[in-house]
Amino acid sequence: MIFPLDEIKRELQEEIIPFWNALRDDELGGFYGNVDSALNIDKMAEKGCLLNSRILWFYSNAYDLLGDEILLDNARHAYEFLITKCYDGERGGVYWSVNADGTPNDTQKHTYNQAFAIYALSSYYGVSEDKAALDKAFELFEIVEKNCTDEGGYLEAFDIEWKPFVNDKLSENGVMASRTMNTLLHVMEAYTELYRVSGDSRVSRRLEWILGEIADRVYCPERRRLEVFFDLSMNSLIDLHSYGHDIEAAWLVDRACDVLDNAEVTQKMRPITAVLEDEIISAAYENESLNNECCCGEVDKWRVWWVQCEAIIGFFNAWQKRPDRDDFLGAAQSIWNFTKKYISDDRDGGEWHYQVDVSGTPDMGKDVAGEWKCPYHNGRMCIEIMRRGGLR
Repeated sequence: MIFPLDEIKRELQEEIIPFWNALRDDELGGFYGNVDSALNIDKMAEKGCLLNSRILWFYSNAYDLLGDEILLDNARHAYEFLITKCYDGERGGVYWSVNADGTPNDTQKHTYNQAFAIYALSSYYGVSEDKAALDKAFELFEIVEKNCTDEGGYLEAFDIEWKPFVNDKLSENGVMASRTMNTLLHVMEAYTELYRVSGDSRVSRRLEWILGEIADRVYCPERRRLEVFFDLSMNSLIDLHSYGHDIEAAWLVDRACDVLDNAEVTQKMRPITAVLEDEIISAAYENESLNNECCCGEVDKWRVWWVQCEAIIGFFNAWQKRPDRDDFLGAAQSIWNFTKKYISDDRDGGEWHYQVDVSGTPDMGKDVAGEWKCPYHNGRMCIEIMRRGGLR
């Protein structure tokens, strides 16, 4: 293995884990909700329930890899906050955010948010064997299937009573979407993990349906990409190529196929993920890193932290499937080198910058921890690469 696995391990153990350990809130529960670009912790900031779920997922998987009991204790801490503060015990489902003290703040319920809670609870059950966590994951699974679907697929946003709500959380680029590729992708991811730890046939059936939806209605063979924003009839709303989501989807779909172990589904999906990999390395890989997206012909060249992470995993996964393609391994290595040099923050107490420009200059207007900025992407990149390289 020629990939710099020891560097990846050091990044995880010496940079990412210590940063998030320092955000544990032992007074009010959970983890502090915001750190600005100057590394100031706002201990009274609202706490995103998505952030908490992703922290739970991160610590569960970091413990699974490294076996450090402190990691399991942090996972347990996040789990307790999720089920006692982020979860609506009366109506079911996970809020969008709570206040610093755990009282409800933004009570909107989004399918995307429910998916990440399922994902996190499933991983936590996998390492803790706490049956209550698996039961809660299935409770959310049933809520999503009952409240967040219609005859056309998965819907997006709801109020506290599960009545449809405007999808302002996952709409951007000037459109308001009724359905999104992003939500569907992460419901798939959540159900993959839930099926992995449970083997439940109800989950596998829905997972197979989602993969079929991605192949038949989200993937655009003419443009060699996944469409992003849709109306209720699954008509694409905008000319947008999300490079990070496509390379992320390529390896997440492969993972879903591996967990399902259904030869017919795999045979249908693998050619699609191969096209996505080929297209992203051709269209988006530039200057040893990955461009963000292309909207209506205009390329966004910001080097966003999560996009680089997904590209490293995605290209590494592509090389594992096609080991004759040294360009995939070379791209993964180059993007890691760029990330290590420019995006990983070498300040004392720092983690990763949100994004940098092509020259590597960080955007200091972006927070380094918050509603969306979490240890999910960079932590997962380290964990995935270490697992794939056999390094613990």
